[in-house]
Amino acid sequence: MVFFMLVLAGCGAFPPAGRQKGLAPDLFITALWNLQTLFDGREDGAEYADFREAAGWTPEKYAARITALSQAISRMLGDEKAARAPCLIGFTEVENAAVLEELAASPALSKQGYYWTAFANLPGAALGIGFLSRFPLTDLRAHSITIGKDTPPRPVLEIRIEGGGLPDNQPLVFLLNHWKSKLGGEDATEPLRRASARVVQRRLREIKESEADTPVIVMGDLNVNFDEYYRRSVGRRSTGAAGNSVPVLYALLPDDPDAASLAARHAVPDFLVLSAEKPPRVQYFPQTVTALYSPWHEELSGGSFYYKDAWESIDHFLLCEGLFDGVGWEFLSVELLDSVPFTRQDGTPNRYNPRSGMGLSDHLPLLLYLKAF
Repeated sequence: MVFFMLVLAGCGAFPPAGRQKGLAPDLFITALWNLQTLFDGREDGAEYADFREAAGWTPEKYAARITALSQAISRMLGDEKAARAPCLIGFTEVENAAVLEELAASPALSKQGYYWTAFANLPGAALGIGFLSRFPLTDLRAHSITIGKDTPPRPVLEIRIEGGGLPDNQPLVFLLNHWKSKLGGEDATEPLRRASARVVQRRLREIKESEADTPVIVMGDLNVNFDEYYRRSVGRRSTGAAGNSVPVLYALLPDDPDAASLAARHAVPDFLVLSAEKPPRVQYFPQTVTALYSPWHEELSGGSFYYKDAWESIDHFLLCEGLFDGVGWEFLSVELLDSVPFTRQDGTPNRYNPRSGMGLSDHLPLLLYLKAF
């Protein structure tokens, strides 16, 4: 097992001195959106088949898509006249750093102040992950892990936001993820998702040990439902088989009948422990394990991705206990953008079609609201 780390950074032109216009002094809004294979207009060989010249993909279609996505982003918070947009946006399925810069420079977003960008991928990968930010990004890191000859397809991108007008310079740490999908088989692909989960677990432990008061937000498309363990357990409890296989996300519920035995077998879990309580509790597991709160427990319903005629909750904001202690940054609310233009008239995601050039993405965006006290 070999750990390695890449440190990546990127930024556009620096903003004028002083607080960014349109930013509330005590409100921080983060968006998360899987952009469904956002490839640029240049062919370099790594693109998916639908995004090559032979399939009809053109620079003009790419430019039109940048325009459509940027206009949708500018309307995420409503009130178009105020031209408000999130403070930070985490994207998955982006081809390269230049795509992020072109989004930031688009007419719809150029006045929003996204002066900082960060992008990470693995060598030769078709797609990566990245951020647009209206606040300075510091201490950028890209983490990954190799198990034998296998490496998860994307790293975990870590950024820190501090200074730049934040209240009392209270920092925030974000861990952006895009875990391996289940294509190829749920069991066959699970080790790669566990590898990514171990990276997150390690960083949560390290940050907790070195700066316990700094809030951490784990976010991204994890390709696992928040209640995956219980979905898989249906029909198995009568045989006593439930709990033998723990998904990479384990939702710990109050008075959970399986929790004690699971904790005993997984003192150092290679999965993330989700809590339904605020603040999230580590119950049964060692104190070195960080429990995270998932808004899918209470604030969100349905799903962000529609697959085989069913909703899935695979896009996540997972929140540490420091966001529920009444000090500094606090969890305020979360929102699923489940209306036009992000959906079609039938309520399903407004999936992008590279042939016609219509649509936005097959995932719905999420918004996270944090309040400073």
